[in-house]
Order: sequence, then C-alpha cells, then structure tokens
Amino acid sequence: MPMKPLEFDRRYGELDVVVSAFVGQEPDSSEAGTAPPALRAYLRHTWHTRPWALSVAEQQLREYARNPPGRLRLRLGEFYAVPDIGLSESLTQSWLSEMADHIKRSIECGDVPPPAAPQTRWEWHARFGELGQFLGGWFSQDMPDEFGDHDAAVRDYTATVDPQLTARLVGEIHELLALGLEEHDYAVGIAELGMEVEPPAPFSVESWLRTVAEHLATARPDRTN
Repeated sequence: MPMKPLEFDRRYGELDVVVSAFVGQEPDSSEAGTAPPALRAYLRHTWHTRPWALSVAEQQLREYARNPPGRLRLRLGEFYAVPDIGLSESLTQSWLSEMADHIKRSIECGDVPPPAAPQTRWEWHARFGELGQFLGGWFSQDMPDEFGDHDAAVRDYTATVDPQLTARLVGEIHELLALGLEEHDYAVGIAELGMEVEPPAPFSVESWLRTVAEHLATARPDRTN
C-alpha cells in the first residue's frame, strides 16, 4: 500500500522538491563541474528561505541513489518513483549522487547564491506562490467569460480570499516589482505564474501590477454574505 504522508516526507519529501525543480529543465549543466541551472534555482531559493532543508536534500538524494527501490515496491507504491527527467533508469542513480555532491559542496563552502530574478518555472512558483494562485486562478484564458473585466476579477479575489492571503499577495507583488525587471521579463514572469490574458489597456505589466497592489492594500472585503 502507498506510504503515509509523514513517512513519505521523512524519506523523500525534499528529494521530491529537488527533482520537481528539474521538470521541463535540462538535467545537466553545459559547463563541466557546475550545477545545472535548475539545481542553481533550487539552491538560490532554498538558501534564502529554508537553508536547513539543504542537508536533508543531500541526505535523501544520496540515500536513494545508494538504495534504489525494486520494481515490485515501486508498483506497490511503497517507494518514491523519480519522475522522468530525461535520463535512463541506469543513469538516474549516478545523477542523483552528482546532485547531492553539488548540494554538499554548496553547504560546506557556504556558497549562498545572491538574490536574483527566478530563472525557471519552478523557481517562479516557489518564490511567488500566492501571486501564482492569483494570476493562474483569476486571469487564465477563461477570465473574459467569468468576469466583466480585470477589475471585476480583482474584486472577486478580494471578496473570496482570506485577508491574510491578500496581504501576502501584496507583499509578493512588491517583491516582484523590486526586482526592477524589463517589461519583457515581467511579461515572462507573469506568464510562468499562470496569467494567460494581457493586462488591460493602457497598462504595462509593471504598471498594472502596481495598480493591483495599491487596490488590494486598501480594499476591504465584503463579508456580509
């Protein structure tokens, strides 16, 4: 039978986070001896948010590489099955060991990546979780069918979401704006986070996000219904 969540997290929870960072990304680096971009994204985010998890990741990756589960236990759901990252089964174990080595080196050298704009889809969502919920949930391609306009979608978010999450969203928007990106890079970022419609005219992405943050910071949800 499948493992219970607590047991899964103890054995494979951080391993799963590392591997998830590689979804849609190349498993290897173009430069020998350097960490792949996806792992650098994981290291950058984790160093600045959960540095204690790095040693857990290193241990779980190395343990899995040393003792891979057999097919029977995988079929029974008793072990974690590594998602397809573009490597054969025979190469996956050595790859996990190599990623563990990169993480260990980063820890032992105190190599903390400086803050930077997210470089992968995983990093965008890991860093801006509530903004991803907001853009993906209220500004998908179905938005024109669900709401009269962008302002109506923002009002619906305000009316239906807990104020604490709204406050978190405002903070994430300000954090994103603090990156000082070019307009094209902001457009890439909100697309990675799930926005499938253009900002309303005549706003740019940056100016629209700034306007949304100002509205959310002052709005008072209607809780009378």
